[in-house]
Amino acid sequence: MNSSSVVRVILVALFCGVLVAPASVQAHCDTLDGPVVIAAQKGLEKGDVTPVLKWVKKDQEDEIRAVFKKTMAVRSKSPEAKELADRYFFETLVRIHRASEGAPYTGLSAGPAEPIIVEADKAMEKGSVDHLVKHMTDAVAKGIRQRFQKTLERKKHAEDSVAAGREFVEAYVEFTHYVERLHLDAAGQAAHGAEPAVHKH
Repeated sequence: MNSSSVVRVILVALFCGVLVAPASVQAHCDTLDGPVVIAAQKGLEKGDVTPVLKWVKKDQEDEIRAVFKKTMAVRSKSPEAKELADRYFFETLVRIHRASEGAPYTGLSAGPAEPIIVEADKAMEKGSVDHLVKHMTDAVAKGIRQRFQKTLERKKHAEDSVAAGREFVEAYVEFTHYVERLHLDAAGQAAHGAEPAVHKH
């Protein structure tokens, strides 16, 4: 597995709840300190929508340009108007960006990005992915080994009783689905923000 594949595996896995509990996952693009909002802030301060347009599809440009123009006109009225107008622009931009990915928009989050996403951004800043690859590879290996060991232990007692057999099946399904999701993500078959297809047992 090459570096780009490993990066894709972990980032998609995070969004799909593979490595962390689903309830704790926030899409990086939905955060106030995420790259989409940062680009929007820079664009508004400069009065130039250009830095923002890379975050939307070509056929969405007109809508963003129109909202940007209205925001620039309103934000000069007062500090309160600026705050409200900026927030509206951030929300509109993130919503359209998420829609272009086929992902839902549930509002902007003030919370920090997941640590692994912060590490990914650091890698981009440094121009080196080596540390990130090691960190993520270790996380994937740990996840596979833990599920494998759990399944193997339950397999030893799968025929002891129906209840024990069901415990084995539960562990087996979790293990195989986990491995399958990672494989599909590494093969580039899952889109950002989308749940990859998995085999149904």
